[in-house]
Amino acid sequence: MNNPRWLILTGLLVGSLMIMGSAQVINANRLDQLSLNLPGLSVKDDRLTDCKTNTRIPDSVRHWCEPIVDHADQHQLDPNLVAAVIEVESGGAKDAISPSGAVGLMQVMPRDGLASQFQCINGPCFASRPSMTELYDPVYNIQYGSSYLSGLLNRFDGDTREALNAYGPRDMNYRYADLVLAVYQSYTQ
Repeated sequence: MNNPRWLILTGLLVGSLMIMGSAQVINANRLDQLSLNLPGLSVKDDRLTDCKTNTRIPDSVRHWCEPIVDHADQHQLDPNLVAAVIEVESGGAKDAISPSGAVGLMQVMPRDGLASQFQCINGPCFASRPSMTELYDPVYNIQYGSSYLSGLLNRFDGDTREALNAYGPRDMNYRYADLVLAVYQSYTQ
C-alpha cells in the first residue's frame, strides 16, 4: 500500500469525488472499485487486442472488448484509452445515466431526455446528438463516443489531456482528464 503510483491514483480518485459531488455518475463505491483495480498488475502489450485476458481492466469493461477494439481501431484510438473512458464514465454499465442526462457506457449527452433542457445561444445544445434509445445500445454508444473522442483529439492536435478535458464534465476541469489518464496508464504499464 506504500506504492507511490497507487497513492497518486488514489489521490486523483478521491479528489475527483470531492469535485464531482452528487452531480455526476461516479460515486464513492465506484471510486473504491477503481482504486482496488489499479495497483500491482502487469500487462505485456500496450494494446487491448487481447482484452479478454488483460486483468488490469475490470470484467465489466472487458465484457465490451470487441466493440472497444473495433471502434478504437476504426477511429485510430488506442483501445486502452476507450476502455479507460468507459471505466471512469460508467464502470461498464450499459444502462448508466448521469444526473446531468449523459447516457450509456461512454456517457454521451443525447438530444432528448434531461439533456434536451440544456440551451445554448442557437437552441438546444445537444440537438445534433443521437437519442437516448440509440445511446443505450452499447455498440452504438462505443462507436459514437469513440468517434467524438477522436474528433476532439484531432481538434486539439493529438493532445490527449486536452481532448479528455473537453470530453468530460465541465465542472471538473482537468481532474477528469487526469483521472482517465491515470486509469489508462494503469492499463498499459
